Amino acid sequence: MKLIKLGAIDSTNDFLKGLSTTEELENFTAVTAENQTKGRGQMGAVWNSEKYKNLIMSVFVKGLLVSSEEIYNFNIATALALIQVLKTFNIPNLSIKWPNDIMSANFKIAGILIENSFKSDGTISSVIGIGLNVNQTNFENLPKASSMAVIANSTFDKDELVVLIVERLKDNLALVASNPQYLWDEYNKLLFKKGVPMAFKTETEKAFMGIIQGVSKTGKLIVLLENDSIVEYGLKEIQMLY
Repeated sequence: MKLIKLGAIDSTNDFLKGLSTTEELENFTAVTAENQTKGRGQMGAVWNSEKYKNLIMSVFVKGLLVSSEEIYNFNIATALALIQVLKTFNIPNLSIKWPNDIMSANFKIAGILIENSFKSDGTISSVIGIGLNVNQTNFENLPKASSMAVIANSTFDKDELVVLIVERLKDNLALVASNPQYLWDEYNKLLFKKGVPMAFKTETEKAFMGIIQGVSKTGKLIVLLENDSIVEYGLKEIQMLY
């Protein structure tokens, strides 16, 4: 595994994407940064992180996706990799809040942003961005966020976490081709608030109740509504109120 360590950078995803256009990167090249000035989450949301305390990383992967229909499998494989690593450190009550937030109980401790590039020859390369709250303890203005340190009352080695996460990613991404159903089954078992009546609101601020049933193969959230209809929602079409 090739690891590039940076001090401050605008975005590890952008850095790695730019690097991939200027040189031939080996699979699972990883970049970490101590500070990220323009961190992003899903659909342009901002990812804030305290300097030097957390794990900000991106991983370059190529040649493992063969079609655009498999794209969400990468999200699932990455989310499961994070859960698997966190379990080894006894972080409790882990779940995946659709589409790509990692939760411990009701607190977000990690987020994922995967960006894919489609080449003219049909190949697909991906940059997997991960933000994991590791040793940060002050979340004064982030009431729904927490960290490994807060939850476990301990500090953690970020370099060790990088190696463990990349190793798990390799294993899980191999399953995208050989056994994707296993990944889907595990992902659906770990869905945050699955099967529980929940309040949601639409992008037009309309509130409603529903029960999460699972996630579709295209990555949409499947929700059972009060009138017994089942509706699929895409990114940013609904927000969970919890």
